[in-house]
Parts: sequence; C-alpha cells; structure tokens
Amino acid sequence: MRVLITGSSGQIGTNLALHLLERGHAVFGVDVRPNPWTTAIPTLLQDLSAPFADFRGGLGHVPYPPNLDVVVHFAAHAKVHDLVQQPSRALENVVMTFNVLEFCRHNHLPLIFSSSREVYGDIHRYITEESYADFAYTESPYSASKISGEALIYAYAQCYGLRYLVFRFSNVYGRYDVDIERMERVIPLFIRQIGRGKPITIYGENKVLDFTYVDDCVAGVFAGIELLAGGGGANQTINLAYGQGHTLIALAGYIGEALGVTPRLSVEPSRVGEVTHYVANIGKARALLSYDPQVPLSQGIPRAVAWATSYWRDYTPG
Repeated sequence: MRVLITGSSGQIGTNLALHLLERGHAVFGVDVRPNPWTTAIPTLLQDLSAPFADFRGGLGHVPYPPNLDVVVHFAAHAKVHDLVQQPSRALENVVMTFNVLEFCRHNHLPLIFSSSREVYGDIHRYITEESYADFAYTESPYSASKISGEALIYAYAQCYGLRYLVFRFSNVYGRYDVDIERMERVIPLFIRQIGRGKPITIYGENKVLDFTYVDDCVAGVFAGIELLAGGGGANQTINLAYGQGHTLIALAGYIGEALGVTPRLSVEPSRVGEVTHYVANIGKARALLSYDPQVPLSQGIPRAVAWATSYWRDYTPG
C-alpha cells in the first residue's frame, strides 16, 4: 500500500508510519515541522492551514506521490486547553481538514480522519456510543473543530462519494510523546515531574478518562487502512480506545509505582473545556475491525515510563 499521513511528525503519525514501513508499505508524510524522532519517514514540510487553490496531484505547490491508496489525516492543533486560550487555532484545524478533503476529492482517494472523544461533550451523561453523540454539548473550540471536521467529511461522502473512516481517539500515550515543550501531555508531564520529585497538579479529583496505549491505537488504524485500501466497508465513525476508565489520581499512582517513588499531588478543579468522564464503547471497533486492545493502563504505563526515561537520559540537545 501507499499511504499519505498528515501530521506524520506527531506521536500517532510517527508510530503508524514506522509500523507501515516495517511491513513493507510505502509511506509519505506531510507536516509543518521535521520529524524529531526518526529520519525514516519521507516528509514534505508544509502548513496545511494555508489557503490553496489547486488540489490536483498536490496541495499548494508541493506535488504528492502518485498512485496513493489512502490518506490518513492526523494534522491538527490538539491541546484542548491551548485552543480555549487561542480559539483561532481551532479554525486552522477546520481549514486543514477542508484542504485535505479537497485533495482527496480531486484525486479520488479515501480518507481516515482522527477525531476525538471530545465530540461527546462533558458528560455527566456518559454517552459514548458513536451514533448518540449530540453536538449541542460541545465544550471547547477544540471539540468544535473536530465536530466541524466530521461534518465536512459526512458532507463530502454525500456530495462527492468520498469513502472514509472517522476514528474518535482517547488519550493516546506511549512512544514519541515526550516533546512536552511543544505540546504538554498529561502522562509524559507526570512522568517527568514525578521522576524529578516535583509535585503534580491533578485537574479534577474525580475525572475518569480512557487511556489508549499507542500500539493498540496503531493496530486499529492499520486495520482501517487495510479495509479502505482493499475497497471494503467504509463510511463509519468508530471509537478507538481501550474501553476502561481510570482517574488521574490512579494514573499518577501507576507512574509513581513504575518510577519507585511516591507522587506528591495537589488537586484543583477541572479546567474549562475539559471532559471529566469518558469510557469508550468500543463494540463497533471490535465488530468492524476485529479490534482487540492488548495493553491496559497498568501494563502500558511501565512501558511509557521506560521509554520516556530512556529517551530523556540519552537525549542531548543539539
């Protein structure tokens, strides 16, 4: 297969691209920045939020390889609280998705889109079955950008015959997620702070989230790529997570256990725009993709801690 991945320098994009390359598939990346983790992924540097006019064979002035099978669209500003503070970045997310959709439309390509559990809103309702998402409960500019992206995809499917899969991810963690200065993520942040003996702040004492180890996420996306590339069932929206909830306090406990230290915690109220309860219904992923996540949080955290501490120990800024 020949797969184009936008956001190929990010955590999921890097893991997916390497997974594909290891299996003999051709991968082409596009990102606004060089990949900080590997030189194995051929990457075109381009800002997908720029306005484009000609989508035949490329975006802007950069041609993409011919005979692609699938486009995987991961590129986005993905930190919820940052987009609360800078809502213009949510609009850039929508523009990126529009540009990728136009590329797919003009080149007759199927699309995989990375959406988010955030589209379900904040959830004292505890609804996570895909068809029951009520977009009236949008909680943040980030979730609105993902809802808008989904709406555009559904419209392109109706108007232009686009074949697609939408995956709603939930708190993916693991390799290649420790670039905290660029985008702060809770698990690598907690690993670094707890490992240094510094206190951490829990935003939401009773917050429960569904954490997905990156290998499980990649396995689900890869199954979707094979399905679309093979001409199989398309036009589905699918939760991709582990299917089990944990509090942030329990998460900190797992990290402390893996590091051999007792975390120092303080608890604050949840921040504006953040979901406070989400446990995914993954029945659809199991049925359509034979998705079977293998790594519970209790096993994934020691792996994430080992990778992060090894990286920070060996990394020397250049």
